[in-house]
Amino acid sequence: MKKEVYVSVSTDPVKEYQSMIEYAKSLQGVADFLHCDIMDGQFVERMTYDAGLVSNINQNSAIALDVHLMCSEPYKMIDDYLQAGANIITVHYEAFADKNQIVDALKKIRKAGALAGLSFKPSTSLKDIKIYLHDCDVVLVMSVQPGLSGQKFMEEALKRIAQLNRFRIENNLRYKIEVDGGINGENAKEVVDAGCDILVSGSYIYKSPNKKETIKNLKEII
Repeated sequence: MKKEVYVSVSTDPVKEYQSMIEYAKSLQGVADFLHCDIMDGQFVERMTYDAGLVSNINQNSAIALDVHLMCSEPYKMIDDYLQAGANIITVHYEAFADKNQIVDALKKIRKAGALAGLSFKPSTSLKDIKIYLHDCDVVLVMSVQPGLSGQKFMEEALKRIAQLNRFRIENNLRYKIEVDGGINGENAKEVVDAGCDILVSGSYIYKSPNKKETIKNLKEII
């Protein structure tokens, strides 16, 4: 049975705000999601756009929005991105000083009708996040250090993907495994074979001369 693979195209390589809206429109009907990388300059060094632009993208395109909050106080930002039209909102484990608030954040996102995601840095142990997986719709594995575009895929992420896939099966959970960082045509099959359901790709697609064909190829790798 063929596994369905989703492609979430990252906004990270796009630098001009108006270009981002046009980029989103060009991906309609081809990509499954637009991966909106939101950075506040504190959780990671870079600062990007905010909920205002996400709302503008939502109003001017029909693509589903996969919002990745690389921010220091994500709980306070959830309402803004729900109102902006996010279909998925992913928060970072490391961003919560009070880890008890992680479940509250995930439940808040789900209650509003969006999919709740949890991400974690390459340095964070899987055992630290396992207690939250029952409340996740999406688990986002970072296969690079968050905050910088164009990094090389970290091979050790494959083990994490496989472990998350095994945990999902053993506990009869239904979360999707999303992988972000350095995804391209050379490693995508290996990532999917390990258990990934959603491939996040930024520079590889953005720099492609035929973006639609590149996305199609990623979705058909298995």
